[in-house]
Amino acid sequence: MLHILASNRNTIVTLTNMRVGPAKRTSVLQRRCLTSRTPDSLQFITVRTYRVSTGEGITYASSGNCKEKSNPRCTSYEGILSGTVDGVITLKKAAGVSSLVITGGTEVGHASGTYSHANGYKLDVRHSAGLDKYIKSTFTRIGNRDGFPQWKAKSGNTYCDEGTHWDITYF
Repeated sequence: MLHILASNRNTIVTLTNMRVGPAKRTSVLQRRCLTSRTPDSLQFITVRTYRVSTGEGITYASSGNCKEKSNPRCTSYEGILSGTVDGVITLKKAAGVSSLVITGGTEVGHASGTYSHANGYKLDVRHSAGLDKYIKSTFTRIGNRDGFPQWKAKSGNTYCDEGTHWDITYF
C-alpha cells in the first residue's frame, strides 16, 4: 500500500490491490484525510473510495502491461492527486461514455514542471468518438500547445489533443 500526501489539498491518494475473490484483484484508489502523523505511523480516515477497474469503466493500458512509476512503458497511478482522480471520473460521467482508457499517468518519461504527470496533475486518456465530441463541443478552444490543439474548461482544466491521446491537466 502506498501513501502519498497531496500537499496542496491536505489529502492523500492511496493505490492498493485488494483481493476480491480467490484469485481476483482490482485497483482501488482511495482518498483519505490525514488525521494525525507520528514518527512511527500515519492515521487516516477514509473519505471516499474509487474503484478504477473495468466495473467502473475506467481502465489503464500500457505498452509494458505494467504500473511501475519508474518504467516509462508502464502506466502508473503512484502519486496521483485526488483532484485528478475526481476529474477523470467526472469527465467520464459528463461525457456519457461507457469507458475511458488511461494511457499515461505518473510514470517517468513525461515533461517536467509544476503541473506535470510526475506531480500527479496530468493523465493521458485514449481517444474515443464520444469523448472527443464532448471535449470539443463543451470546452473552449484556446489555441495550440506545442503544435497540438487545446481546449479549456471553466474549471481551468486543459485538454490537449496530442494526436494519439488527450493530455489532460487537472488544476
